[in-house]
Amino acid sequence: MNSEQQRHRATKAFTDFLQTPLETLLQQHIKTDSSAAALTLFHDMAANVPAYKDFLANHAINSDEYQNSEDFQRLPQLRKENYLQRYSLAQLCRNGQLQTCDMIAVSSGSTGKPTFWPRFLADEMQIATRFEQVFHDSFHADSRHTLAVICFTLGTWVGGMYTTNCCRYLASKGYPITVVTPGNNKEEIFRVVQELGSAFEQVVLLGYPPFLKDIIDTGIARGIEWQRYQVKLVMAGEVFSEEWRSLVGERVGSQHSCYDSVSLYGTADAGVLGNETPLSICIRRFLAQNPDAARALFGESRLPTLVQYDPISRFFEVVDGTLLFSGNNGIPLVRYNILDAGGIISYDAMLQFLSKWGFNPVAELQKMGGRGVRSLPFVYIFGRSNFTVSYFGANIYPENVTVGLEQPNIREWVTGKFVLQVQEDVDKNRFLSVVVELAPQVEESEEKKEAIASSILTQLKRLNSEFANYVPPEYQMPRVALAPTGDPEYFPVGVKHRYTRK
Repeated sequence: MNSEQQRHRATKAFTDFLQTPLETLLQQHIKTDSSAAALTLFHDMAANVPAYKDFLANHAINSDEYQNSEDFQRLPQLRKENYLQRYSLAQLCRNGQLQTCDMIAVSSGSTGKPTFWPRFLADEMQIATRFEQVFHDSFHADSRHTLAVICFTLGTWVGGMYTTNCCRYLASKGYPITVVTPGNNKEEIFRVVQELGSAFEQVVLLGYPPFLKDIIDTGIARGIEWQRYQVKLVMAGEVFSEEWRSLVGERVGSQHSCYDSVSLYGTADAGVLGNETPLSICIRRFLAQNPDAARALFGESRLPTLVQYDPISRFFEVVDGTLLFSGNNGIPLVRYNILDAGGIISYDAMLQFLSKWGFNPVAELQKMGGRGVRSLPFVYIFGRSNFTVSYFGANIYPENVTVGLEQPNIREWVTGKFVLQVQEDVDKNRFLSVVVELAPQVEESEEKKEAIASSILTQLKRLNSEFANYVPPEYQMPRVALAPTGDPEYFPVGVKHRYTRK
């Protein structure tokens, strides 16, 4: 690809983004055959990506013989180990040219080993549309002067620069958005919010959920009145409960839970795959209050992340309870397996299911103005199944414990971090251990331990039917230990936290 072709590719992508209204684009994509778009991507990769050509040859696949959706479903899955780690970055790009991408980001992933992800400006435009959906549908940022504060880590890591770019593209499109990039520097975040925030109608903080909660809590301790700034939140990277959303929303003065915070389902591999919407949040909050309905819908005793997605931008499939996606990127991917457990539900099927449980989320949102109702399909994500512990044959999920720590009174004592594991006593009897991180300046006491254990037990029995039925009553009460903030054994500072230990 020569410089003229690169320039044309960038110009077309940016022009299409600037000139196409969000409503028009999404309506076009809702009406387009998503399986046909995925098949087109496959043939493009088969013709132009050296690594994929070799991959198909090794599987004795003639791309000309794959012409419909049934054929597409017979294609072998791509994984890191059988594809991305077997070829050079250049071979994974179109025409074997790394220079067809203008930026490279780094992710550590779940293995801890850094991975490089090249991309081009054209790839960012479809992700910018996800941000436009969030800022338009949830935050009304098309008409409200907005300060977007990037709290993701900057530098080579994928989140910060990607998010910054997408927010700037929205400003280029005419949204009254101003971007500031303190990154994960807490003091700088406090400074920009306090010195700039009052000049805007709203302030949007974009970052990882536990980090944003820490910012908000530390700010309150310093006397920052978050309510003054009409704070909204954009988050990614971790599942959180609806109790957590309510708690954090309460602390920043949120008035409308369905419209004041949004979680993105994203990966370094392909940017943002889907995003929470006012509709998906409204549904998830109903399911959080109705565990039986959630189990009937999702088949598990934990509440997954629930988002909507653009089926043309990202094509999802489910194989054996695992999500596959296809999408165009600097490294284009077809039937890529990122090992996330989950499923997909059509818009109509979701509303029909909820109707049987006596709930109409569209009518609920219409009471709040109705913005953000789009007939896009849903994808739900449990994340990696290896983050559970097994206890008397019951799978115990960190999400169940989290809800116990977010109950009134308890939540004032803790940071929200914990380590869940199954251990044995001196008689080799197994017990459920939960080490909980205390909030700064909170002291340990037996009363706190007992209250926390009781709260966790109550939520485990409410949310996890396996736990309630499999675990004998005398073994159900967890043994809680309390550790100070930043405890080096369980909660080391600066390290990505793991909520379970085997």
